[in-house]
Amino acid sequence: MDSILYFVKKLHAFSGKILYINLVGMIAVSLLEGIGILFLIPMISMSGIVNLDTQGTPLASIFKLLNNIPDTLGLPMILGVYVILVIGQNVLQRQITIRNTKIQHGFFRHLRIETYDALLHANWEFFIKKRKSDIINSLTTEIATASAGTHSFLQFIAALIFTIIQIGIAFWLSANITIFVLISGLALLFFSRSFLKRSMALGSRNYVSGKRYLAGITDQINGIKDIKSNSLEDTRMLWFRKVTKNMEIEQIEYAQLNTKSQLYYKSASAILIAIFLFAAVKLFNAQPAQLMLVIVIFSRLWPRVAGIQGSMEQMAMRIPSYKAVIALQKECENAKEFAGLDNGSVKPLEIHEGIECHNVSFRYHKDKADYALDTINLTIPINEMTAVVGRSGAGKSTLIDLLMGLNKPELGDVLIDGRPLSNDNLIAYRRAISYVPQEPFLFNESIRENLLLVHPDATEAELWNALEFSSAAEFVRKASDGLDTLIGDRGIRLSGGERQRLVLARAILRNPSILVLDEATSALDTENEAKIQEALERLKGKMTIIVIAHRLSTIRNADQVIVLEEGRIIQKGRFGQLAMEKRSVFGKLLKNQMEAAP
Repeated sequence: MDSILYFVKKLHAFSGKILYINLVGMIAVSLLEGIGILFLIPMISMSGIVNLDTQGTPLASIFKLLNNIPDTLGLPMILGVYVILVIGQNVLQRQITIRNTKIQHGFFRHLRIETYDALLHANWEFFIKKRKSDIINSLTTEIATASAGTHSFLQFIAALIFTIIQIGIAFWLSANITIFVLISGLALLFFSRSFLKRSMALGSRNYVSGKRYLAGITDQINGIKDIKSNSLEDTRMLWFRKVTKNMEIEQIEYAQLNTKSQLYYKSASAILIAIFLFAAVKLFNAQPAQLMLVIVIFSRLWPRVAGIQGSMEQMAMRIPSYKAVIALQKECENAKEFAGLDNGSVKPLEIHEGIECHNVSFRYHKDKADYALDTINLTIPINEMTAVVGRSGAGKSTLIDLLMGLNKPELGDVLIDGRPLSNDNLIAYRRAISYVPQEPFLFNESIRENLLLVHPDATEAELWNALEFSSAAEFVRKASDGLDTLIGDRGIRLSGGERQRLVLARAILRNPSILVLDEATSALDTENEAKIQEALERLKGKMTIIVIAHRLSTIRNADQVIVLEEGRIIQKGRFGQLAMEKRSVFGKLLKNQMEAAP
């Protein structure tokens, strides 16, 4: 219930006065429908087909007024008013439906934007802990499901308003009969609680199945090359059939549950109407006109009551989705990186001296004793090239994440020109950095659009200048459409070296003061590695370059080499100096690579 109330508050905050206008419209529609029902008696009586006596009922005073109208005008006038009422009711209903649709889809978009904004501004630690497919599932399926609950909620409100007004009219016509029917209806609602509980349980199962389905699909599409290469199609298809079969069963179960509850309601309504007619005639001595109107009202009311139950079941089934979206928003809010800061107009930080780690220690799990980085002390001078090397798991990427401000030290400080890196200067510092990852990421767009991502106002000359610097201009000129060549999903139409050089060009185009390369040449052949090296040589002295190096040949001209082992700095110096220490970790790494080289 708390989850539903949370979304009702969100819906109220989003829609504002439009929701209240719709509520007034719903009340008007229900009143018009009730008045239209009341006009049935005079229409039937004036037609002369059946003579209905209204003496002793609340309708008597209305009939007395209508008796003063000449017979030749009475029936046409009442029929005309009835037609106007029905048309007015349907015109209002159309407007309400359109407004409800605008509320539902507007709220859906609002939820998407709000959640995605919170997600983008969450810190790096949040993304380390969360599974990518779970985030995608929340942003797509769960938000859509939660938003669909808006439709159920609006239907519930409309049915509730209609029910209250129709009960009010019925109560005015006959209090005794109405009380009798209401007691019966409330008893029916009380015994239907099991349907709500089962809907909630089924909703939880649907949520888990949907999450498992998307997680598996995401993993398999990401690993499609391995699946094809190792002939795993049959085992993956077996998994897919099993998951989708469970989802099919759950959807059928929901249909069975929903139709079963509707069957119970309709059967119970038929029994109650029969009991009601017997009681009205035998116990309450209801007048024919009065009885007919009450029957009409409740025959129209019962489907709405069943609709209320259906809406409640749908909302109950969507509670797990509500909870998932709420949980994601709260997690993102708690992990917000730049709380209360506007980063729209922040300029890149100017660095004059350098970057320093002072007694920095960091661990991913606070409940474990082992540190990923332990008491790191180093200085990275500006406009020089610093390389970080070490065995796999030594802490190289963790150090880079700290230097870029993605993670915060548990102990010690990262200093920029002697000032601690904090939320106050983090945005400006990030604006001064360009990052080239080991696995280059490119969008399924043209080369031009991928470059303009970091500098939307870049000129043609600036684009080609960045491509020249990264040794990418040659292959771009040879491409079918030059800068406007589409490169496919993640740049699949380019070779590995071309992708890496294009990402490097994008990083250079941003004109950073700090360039970070995270094992950017590890998967390249000798020719492409040499081209990246040439590009780095051209950039030396123009910006601060920090390189995580897997291939030690790429860092021969580094101004400083940092050697990590189990989260500690064990060596520091120039390439040639460290290469002479044959028994050191760096010496062994260099020897192994030289022996492995063809």
